[in-house]
Amino acid sequence: MTSGTTPGLARFNTSAEGDALAALHEVCTSSAWASKLLAQRPYATVEALFQASDAAMAELTAEDLAEAMAGHPPIGRPKEGDPTSSREQSGMAGASAELKAEMLELNLAYQDTFGHVFLICATGRTGEQMRDALRERIGNSPEQEREIVRTELGKINRIRLNRLAETPEEENR
Repeated sequence: MTSGTTPGLARFNTSAEGDALAALHEVCTSSAWASKLLAQRPYATVEALFQASDAAMAELTAEDLAEAMAGHPPIGRPKEGDPTSSREQSGMAGASAELKAEMLELNLAYQDTFGHVFLICATGRTGEQMRDALRERIGNSPEQEREIVRTELGKINRIRLNRLAETPEEENR
């Protein structure tokens, strides 16, 4: 990850407010998070953007976290036509039918327990690793799980923000 100013970061810093807000919404669907990042533009470095994201994530309420989680599909079922969702969940792409069925069952049990999708930074994880994490986390208290979700969202946001800051304009369309 680059820590300096990049063409993508410069574009984000100088884009119209509505365009910048739309780009942030692609990263995270929390309105509070996006508003905080938007208000702090321009960013001198990608690292400064990451720090602002981390600080905004730490301040999110339970309602803000729920709004952010609503933008994430269940593991094993990426949003159709969404390259970001498919890329991030690529560890499930070659999973066996048995693993996919088990993930569906575990996802539903998790949702029944916590009232929201199981959220994990899936980038670089295999289907088995995600399943094992789900099995482990389903026994958490709601408070423990909320803080784990906050951490996982922060990781996802950093990956997506890095992509936003690094992507040349022609690829961003």
